[in-house]
Amino acid sequence: MGTCVALFVLAWGVVRIWSVPAAVGMCVVAMVIPPLAAVVANRRGPDDRWWDDPSGDDQSDEWWDELDGKERPR
Repeated sequence: MGTCVALFVLAWGVVRIWSVPAAVGMCVVAMVIPPLAAVVANRRGPDDRWWDDPSGDDQSDEWWDELDGKERPR
C-alpha cells in the first residue's frame, strides 16, 4: 500500500513536471497493484480441496456424498 501511495505522490508531485504521460502511467501502475495483490494473496493451492469440506447441513452433505459416490461415516 505504501508503494501505491508513493507512486501517486511522486507522479503528481515530481514526475508531472517533466512528463505528464509518465505520471499517468505511474498512477495506472499504482491502481493495478492492490487488486493483483488481493488475487495473489487469496489464491488457493493445488492441494487445497475446500469444496470437499462439509457444509454443516447433514442432509445436504449426505446428498452430495451420494452424488459423488462417497461412503459417509456413520
